[in-house]
Amino acid sequence: MSTAAARPQPSLARATGTVMLAMIISQLTSLAAKILIAGAFSAGAELDAFSAANRPAETLVTVMAGGVLVSSFIPIFIRFLVKEDRDSAWKLASATANLVLVVMILMAGLAAILAGPIMHYILGAGFTPDKQALAVNLLRIQVISIVFFGLSGLAVGVLNSHQKFLIPALAPAVYQLGQIFGVLVLAPRMGIQGLAWGVVLGSAFNFLIQVPSLFRLKGHYFLTFGLHNPYVGEVFRLMGPRMFGAAVVQLMLWVNTLLATYMAGGSVFSLTSGFSLMIMAHAAIAQSLATAVMPTFSAQFAQEKLDDLRRTLAFSLRAVILLSMPAAVGLILLSVPLVTFLYQRGEFTAETTRLVAWALVWYASGLLFHSVLEVLVRAYYAMHDTRTPVLVGAAAMTASIGLSVVFAWLFRLVGWMPHGGLALAVSVSTALEVTTLLFLMKKRLNGIHAKDITRGLAASGLASLGMVAALILWLRGASHAGAALTTLGGVLVGALVYFSVLFALRIPESRMLVDRVRRRLAR
Repeated sequence: MSTAAARPQPSLARATGTVMLAMIISQLTSLAAKILIAGAFSAGAELDAFSAANRPAETLVTVMAGGVLVSSFIPIFIRFLVKEDRDSAWKLASATANLVLVVMILMAGLAAILAGPIMHYILGAGFTPDKQALAVNLLRIQVISIVFFGLSGLAVGVLNSHQKFLIPALAPAVYQLGQIFGVLVLAPRMGIQGLAWGVVLGSAFNFLIQVPSLFRLKGHYFLTFGLHNPYVGEVFRLMGPRMFGAAVVQLMLWVNTLLATYMAGGSVFSLTSGFSLMIMAHAAIAQSLATAVMPTFSAQFAQEKLDDLRRTLAFSLRAVILLSMPAAVGLILLSVPLVTFLYQRGEFTAETTRLVAWALVWYASGLLFHSVLEVLVRAYYAMHDTRTPVLVGAAAMTASIGLSVVFAWLFRLVGWMPHGGLALAVSVSTALEVTTLLFLMKKRLNGIHAKDITRGLAASGLASLGMVAALILWLRGASHAGAALTTLGGVLVGALVYFSVLFALRIPESRMLVDRVRRRLAR
């Protein structure tokens, strides 16, 4: 077997491990927040309103900042770092930060002004008047957070460009602590609005925790908007297609939210919660690797080392495939005991568990594709190509809107809960998007070590079949056990079987993992 895809750069492996550990901590904190939130508020009324109210702020952050800004900013910023032109690098960072601050303040104000029409005619059209009014109030509070998230996104880009990954990866955990504070301290006096203010506090902490690391870089701040700086223009030129693509994705989510308001009470919250559980696995597996590898992709492209770029991409794709497939199997088969174990207490009833688990099953069916997509698009952005993934993604997400209507109708027709069809539409459209982008990337790079990637996919599929059999037997044997034992035991059994099969198949990554554990234990 070729080793091109099996030998990552040591620095990349270390960076990935660092980010993965930090993201696991962040996801555990997020899980704690969600458990507290689910137990404190009603899923059919308060949390539906909260989830709908959060959508505009999330949309503005996603479209205007966050990953869109980072993926456009890093390739240009690193170009100056490679040339050791720090003055130009910090002028670019300063101008971008100033522009982002102004734009996000304006967008937050506009969203607050239009909160009523947004809820009445779009996101909350199926809500009762009381639920609409609550959602409007929550929206006007939460939009404040987008200002801090905009600055935080740029801070992540600057720190990652300097190979500083730990603090940016831990920042989401601090955001979740803000929500926990909102639930435990503010909500007893303010109700669900206390949670909304917790979102604002968390977003501020998310940015502030990165400020000391920024100061340690000893960069220079310039009071400029860089209106005549061509590199500032290039950042926003690269952002343009990405913003369009992100807007299409958000439009799909808005449509799904609207459709869910006409379904059973709790459907909006169930979609949000099911997606969040899938994203926890996605973040630990794919986002951690993609975050660590983005600067490497950018540097390899800037130095015209396309052979190295191909090898790094192949390794990264194999890694996310080998980790995301068993995670998807586990989430699907253990969905009910998992949701029961995590959430079912207080206001979170058995019926809510059924709704959330059903959404999780169909979101998890697309986890492999979401994970591959996370890495693949970073390679495109590192090559200064935002147009291709955006056009493909826009087409896929546009198709998803139609699929949402069709699948929801089909699910209802066969007697299934229709909000599962909305989740399935996202998974299917993501699969179509990944297939198209892989084909185009293979042509662009004149090969991506496809045989190595295919072997990894085949091995993961075979090991996953063994995992499915083991989990089915486990679920039958543990049918009378508690949700905690069923879930944790299932995770242990599934992981043991899966990685044992990979080791028996002599998959290089499994042997690398065993060797690393042995070295750690020998110290």
